[in-house]
Amino acid sequence: MAASCSVVCCGEERDSDKAVIFRFSNGGVQNAEKLHFTMYKSADEVNPRKKTRRILVAESERLSYVGQNFGTGSLKCNSLCNYYVGVLNKQTMQMELHSALLFNMQPIIPGETTVTTEETTQTHKEKVDSLIEAFGTNKQKKALNSRRLNMVNSDMLQQAVIKAANTVIDEKGLDALQREVAETESQADSALHLPPCNSEADMPENVYPLDGLLSPVEFKALEEAGSKMAALTSEELQTMKENGGVMCVLKHLENLPSDDEARKKMACCAYYLSMLLKLSRQKSISRKFGMEEGCPRIVQNKIFRTFTVETFNNGRVLNMVSGSMRVKLAAYCLVLLLHMGDMTADLTLLHRDMGFTEARIIEVAKSMGLTLVKKPRGKNIVAGWQDEHKQASLILPLVKYDHFVERRKRKKMH
Repeated sequence: MAASCSVVCCGEERDSDKAVIFRFSNGGVQNAEKLHFTMYKSADEVNPRKKTRRILVAESERLSYVGQNFGTGSLKCNSLCNYYVGVLNKQTMQMELHSALLFNMQPIIPGETTVTTEETTQTHKEKVDSLIEAFGTNKQKKALNSRRLNMVNSDMLQQAVIKAANTVIDEKGLDALQREVAETESQADSALHLPPCNSEADMPENVYPLDGLLSPVEFKALEEAGSKMAALTSEELQTMKENGGVMCVLKHLENLPSDDEARKKMACCAYYLSMLLKLSRQKSISRKFGMEEGCPRIVQNKIFRTFTVETFNNGRVLNMVSGSMRVKLAAYCLVLLLHMGDMTADLTLLHRDMGFTEARIIEVAKSMGLTLVKKPRGKNIVAGWQDEHKQASLILPLVKYDHFVERRKRKKMH
């Protein structure tokens, strides 16, 4: 038969008789024997609100924990109700009831200051951090600890930035810095669509090398398609011109060089140029692009990778030709025309074939540092007016144009 026990209530209880109950906010303790506990009490025993304040400290080899029965970090149950703990004496079989103090033990991160005054006002972010410490998951607590360890004093950082800026301004001067910023902005805008450029080259053909547009392997893959284009007769070229063919390509096919190596190079460039001009007039393309013209797979993949952006629509991947990609196509076509025309390209024919405005093509040519010239084309017998073609030439050193920003005129109020 189980032994019975009686309950004895402690009448006058001292602070040392009160039981201490604590819990850890970030998990349980596996080896409680390795923790060293210390209890601190308030030195002000006159004030009735402060004399009952206690702070419990648990120290280990890795981390220290602190709990208190007052302030924002304490459990609210301490002020709302009383807790008792029963301690059984196995010899007398009597259970003594003692008052209990509850503590929520929180880890103390080195380098942080702990504020325990009740007058402290917490921000919303600090309150959220306190909730994470008490009820957050292990992943949230690790992120919180990492953020706290990586915090930087914003005032010190701002002072360091101001000091560095003042030093640079004193050394270079404000006018020189403004010019550098303007040049950097213009270069950043043009670098988004320009082909690979070697501004320190000593020969014009090496400034925008042809290898930057097509690798030797890709260029060799175009030989078969280029040979078919070079074999077109004058009657076939005239038919293509009457059917609205691209004039940039037809102009060079009508004047192919007699040398075999130069003729092969011109034909391959003309075929690749025709593919880029065809792409520039489309908004979205399929994976069958270029198959009818016999475009090699390696060149087709290069076109998709370089001049299109992938979008998703109804679970399908679409290749789109955005506005910025059209500008990039114009720059690459311009480089091809330069290599095909002895470092001179006809901007008028290019903007007509691409459907661009003439001002947009001129802007691309200026961003590439080309020299702009006008060449009389001759008198149009039908219309009776002079048609001037604008051309661009690559002449060393490259021209640096002023970065022009258009300002809209304000509308006058009457």
